[in-house]
Amino acid sequence: MTSSETVVPQRNNLYGHPAGVATRLFAFFVDLFTVLLLFTLGGHVVTFVLSIVLGNDFHLFDASLASTVALLLWAFTYCAYLLSVYNCTLGMAAFGIRVIRVDGEMLDTRHAVVRVLAFPLSFLVFCVGFVLIVLRRDRRALHDVIARTAVIYSWEARSANLAFLAKRTPTRVPSDPDPD
Repeated sequence: MTSSETVVPQRNNLYGHPAGVATRLFAFFVDLFTVLLLFTLGGHVVTFVLSIVLGNDFHLFDASLASTVALLLWAFTYCAYLLSVYNCTLGMAAFGIRVIRVDGEMLDTRHAVVRVLAFPLSFLVFCVGFVLIVLRRDRRALHDVIARTAVIYSWEARSANLAFLAKRTPTRVPSDPDPD
């Protein structure tokens, strides 16, 4: 390297690019853990309160159908609310991704609800709806296509000190001459 050149990293900006399958999968697992943890904690609180109010041992988790319905309603509420208000769930926020409409606008309640309702369809027939993430250039799964949404990165890799995600190498550019 000569004295007239300095190493300047290229802009490692993933902002706005479609999120990959690994990022989305990790975000899904964080959300799954969060939903189950909050549901379990909430279930224990409800069980405790009902045991005190009713004056006998009450076990909410013994009613499997009611628990399953409550879990599905909780998961729907968790996802639909966070997506409609913040355009991401906690798992998505942790991995720097968010959901937008395909026209580039922010997600509204209608699109968020349709996306959450269509999500189980991606699991049908050996998860073929998720295979679209790998096959499609825009990385949209079946539920994204149905809801007309896309999952994108919402942060710059450089600002998160994760420049290796962009897989770019530094380039050499001439530096400004010294004023002396």
